[in-house]
Amino acid sequence: MVDIATRVWNHKWKIDPIVRSLIDTDFYKLLMCQSVFRNRPHTTVTFSLINRSKDIRLAELVDEGELREQLDHIRSLSLSRGESTWMRGNTFYGKRQMFTPEFMDWFEKLRLPPYHLEKRDGQYELTFEGTWPQVMLWEIPALAVLMELRSRAVLHDMARFELQVLYARAMTRLWEKTEILRDTPGLRIADFGTRRRHSFLWQDWCVQAMTERLGENFVGTSNCLIAKNRDLEAIGTNAHELPMVYAAVAEDDASLARAPYEVLSDWHDEHDGNLRIILPDTYGTEGFLEKAPDWLAGWTGIRIDSGDPATGAEIAIRWWKDRGEDPTQKLIIFSDGLDEEKILSLHKQFAGRVRVSFGWGTLLTNDFRGLTPGDALAPFSLVCKAVAANGRPTVKLSDNPRKAMGPADQIDRYKRVFGVGDQEEMEVVV
Repeated sequence: MVDIATRVWNHKWKIDPIVRSLIDTDFYKLLMCQSVFRNRPHTTVTFSLINRSKDIRLAELVDEGELREQLDHIRSLSLSRGESTWMRGNTFYGKRQMFTPEFMDWFEKLRLPPYHLEKRDGQYELTFEGTWPQVMLWEIPALAVLMELRSRAVLHDMARFELQVLYARAMTRLWEKTEILRDTPGLRIADFGTRRRHSFLWQDWCVQAMTERLGENFVGTSNCLIAKNRDLEAIGTNAHELPMVYAAVAEDDASLARAPYEVLSDWHDEHDGNLRIILPDTYGTEGFLEKAPDWLAGWTGIRIDSGDPATGAEIAIRWWKDRGEDPTQKLIIFSDGLDEEKILSLHKQFAGRVRVSFGWGTLLTNDFRGLTPGDALAPFSLVCKAVAANGRPTVKLSDNPRKAMGPADQIDRYKRVFGVGDQEEMEVVV
């Protein structure tokens, strides 16, 4: 096992590129990339870094030269032979050859497109533009780079034993969380922490700790490289990006209203079983489910990623019952702002009523809260989102208006088209 504190002290991570592989990314990104490659390969999309935590002035913490060095390194990466073999030959969600030969031939030749970087008002403006299948693969690496460079900046001047104590405390904290969770019958947890991890080495350690302590209750990781290296299940389905881009290129209000369902129709044609998970909150969960076609009720489950999670689960259960489905046979995946107490509370409330699973993100792989002076390593809310498609702005409404994004006039339009009324604001944890 890697001695992370010593590695930090001896090398300041110079021997460790932040992103080591094109599959050092979330599994859902690769699944979505194949879907986009098949259905919308020529759509031009712009992604942009958005720091919701304005008090974290990244351009003053992170050296621009170091940032460019890491981004340029990512552009040099290509799929290795072993990584290609893993994707081509491994079984994912019970299916062999999940990735088609046509997609793999394209992916094996891929180099990520150029980036554009500027400083403005203490923040970095980092954007990526290109054809959708290429440019979408920048999202997770870009976030991982900024998060880890911020960590390195904070740790740079710490003394050797100070680093040892810091990591010992962080390890103890995670171990105590697993102690709380480990004896809960039927608990299912996956690591969803790549995008806002403290570092690659730390995420890898967290996955090892979860594997040892939770046993079969730990069902896998969203990180494809760690899944490959640790012989774990790669976990993930789809994300808000798909309906956001489909909606942005819609020609009128009628086609806009259909866009979220067209996304899932394309997904339905490609996947079955546990990959048929609905993410309903992009333009408001209740309105989405109310207007959903009947065939969607037959899907395996729903992921709840914004708003009050218990309320979202109750809405899903009621919807399944109204559509003649048995909720006890359905899967609900909770994935927003989770920590051990919330996981236990939701599991207790819904176990037996539905099948319950958890995608544990930032507070698994980046919980250094209170461990440094000024809480300088506390996690913060950084996202990299598709902001335009074919020159048109994208919009996300969410079940929490604090997560909404897009031009104000377009947000108003989308609320009208999707029938979204008043929403309750909730704190964006991470």
